[in-house]
Order: sequence, then structure tokens, then C-alpha cells
Amino acid sequence: MTYTVFNFIFVCAAGFFAAIVDSIAGGGGLISLPAFLLVGVSPHYALGTNKFAASCASFTSSVKFIKSGKTDSKLLKYLIPFTLLGAAVGVQIVLKIDQKYLYTMVLIMILAVGIYSLFSKTIGLEDKFTGLSMGKIILGILLAFSLGFYDGFFGPGTGSFLIFGLIKIFGFDFVRAGGNGKILNFVSNITSLILFAFHGQISYLIGIPVAICMILGAKIGTEMVLSKGAKLMKPIFVTMSLAVAVKMLYNLLC
Repeated sequence: MTYTVFNFIFVCAAGFFAAIVDSIAGGGGLISLPAFLLVGVSPHYALGTNKFAASCASFTSSVKFIKSGKTDSKLLKYLIPFTLLGAAVGVQIVLKIDQKYLYTMVLIMILAVGIYSLFSKTIGLEDKFTGLSMGKIILGILLAFSLGFYDGFFGPGTGSFLIFGLIKIFGFDFVRAGGNGKILNFVSNITSLILFAFHGQISYLIGIPVAICMILGAKIGTEMVLSKGAKLMKPIFVTMSLAVAVKMLYNLLC
């Protein structure tokens, strides 16, 4: 396919902004994926190319969160393998599940997460992490596997669910939950990306410049999180959770 200069500028700008938002609270795919479709990238290539560019941005955010000390290696060593396993299983059985039933359930859940976070005055604003217990680790493993599986074959709202789940299970604030969640999200993303690449569903011509712009956006977004903290993340998290819900409701009804 031939792309115009405007196509490149438009999708690169969308990717840059999407990466900023995604680094702060997740949900950047709501911006970047439609941009690929609007410039004429076919649906399968749009999914694969978006995953390629978003994985580059996610890696950038993950590295900055690690360097800042806002991640927990003792916890992640338990969760990462199960996220990887869940994503691999999810990708393999994507064609065997009727997604319309899952779609309605996820719509209700992401809407509940957004509304609960909106009306809870304290959620995620203070770091109440008191250490790891076997019970919390098991719950974390279940969360990691479930959302890895979900991201492997469906995906909308994965970042929001990870942040919310890590806050509720471990008592993290938004920043710490965002750091750990970003690494887990990167693991599930890269698993899906490898399969998209194996099947040749990535347009590198437009994907590489978008990836560069998303890397820059991810750096800016992560710096904003680390400097402004949970008070910046909460309103954007609520907004993106509700935006994902609205987009899913629109797709369901139209």
C-alpha cells in the first residue's frame, strides 16, 4: 500500500499522543489503533503494526519505571512467567471462543473499575504496600495469568485492569501499580507481537516511524508520572477506563 506524507504525519502524531496516555494510565490503543485504520491499514495489519509500535513504547516505559525504583522485582519474578503463559494460551485459542459473550462481561467490568475509581477518594493515592504474603502472591499470579490470557486474544482495557488489580491486591499507589503493570503488559504484548510477526501481519514501512514517535511519547508520559505522581494518574486512569467502556459499548451496539 502507498502512504501519503499526511498519512505518516497523522499516524505518527496519534502514536506519540497515545504513548503519553498509555504510559500514564493505559488505554493508548484507543488512539493509535483507529489511527492506523483511518490511513487505510487493513485490520489484521493494523493490529500487528500497532502491537509492534506499542511494544516499543511499552519497553521504553518499563525501563524508565525500573530505573526509577517503582517496580518490585521480588513480585515480578512470580508474575511474569504466568503473564507470558497466559498470553501464549490466549493467542492460541483466540479462534475457538465466541468473543461476544466475553465482550459484554469485560464492558461491565471496565465500567465498574472506572466508576469505582472515580468515586473512591483514596484508591491509589497512597502506597499501602506492606510486603508479600503467599496469599497475595497467589492472587497476583491469578491476575497475571488471567490478564495475560485476556490480552493475548482480546485486549481492550488490559492496562487499566492490571493497575486496578495491583492496587487492590497489594495496596500500591497508582505510580507503583503503573510501573509493575507496565512490565506485565509489555510481556503479554511482546508475546502477541512475536506471533503477529511470524504470520507476517506487520507493516514495518509505517510501523517503524510510528514506533519512534511512540518511544518519545512513552518517555514524556513516564517522566510525567514520576514527577507528578498518583494525583496525575488517577483522573487520567478514570478517564481512559470510561473511554474504553464507551468505545466497547459503541462497538457492541453498532
